[in-house]
Parts: sequence; C-alpha cells; structure tokens
Amino acid sequence: MGFQTEFNSVCKFKSEQELYELLEYGRGKMVKSGFRVFPTGQKVIAYTPDNQAIAIVRIVASIAEINFQGEEVTQVEMELIRRLTEEESRVQTALAFEMFFGEQA
Repeated sequence: MGFQTEFNSVCKFKSEQELYELLEYGRGKMVKSGFRVFPTGQKVIAYTPDNQAIAIVRIVASIAEINFQGEEVTQVEMELIRRLTEEESRVQTALAFEMFFGEQA
C-alpha cells in the first residue's frame, strides 16, 4: 500500500459525466483508483478522457480511502477556473502528449 503522486500539471478525467458536471456547474469531483496525492489548492490543467486539454481547475480536496468494496480510491474535488481557448488547448495537448501521454498517433 502506497501513495502515487500525480503530475502537478495534469488532472485527467476518465468519465465524461464527471467532466460534464465540472464544466456545467463549475465544481465537480472525480474518483481515481488507488491512493494518490493531488496538489490541494493548486491550479492544474484538466484533460478529457481522450487526452485533450480543456480547462484550468483548482484542486479543492483530495481524499484517499478504502471504499465499501475494499478498493483503494482517491476522490478529487475541484472548481473550474476557466475553459481553455482553442489555441491554449492545442498547445497544452501537444505538450502533454510529449511529456505525459506518449506520442500522438
């Protein structure tokens, strides 16, 4: 059992519903598998499930726990700072593929 540290600039959604709630309501949360450490209070870039940069968010809370099914999970609560412009999204997406996600196809 250990904590995995997330990159300080990446907050990648696995669920379209979680992303929709953040963009629609300005606040949202996502659940990640395993114990992870997210930089609470820090602004980060949010990415869609298909690795496209979409917004700047602030991490409000990061709660690591073992759920009722006995799985290690981390819940991350965040607030929307703003959506990225098309140009910002394109540049951030290209950088993320080079640094974190691997080369684009």
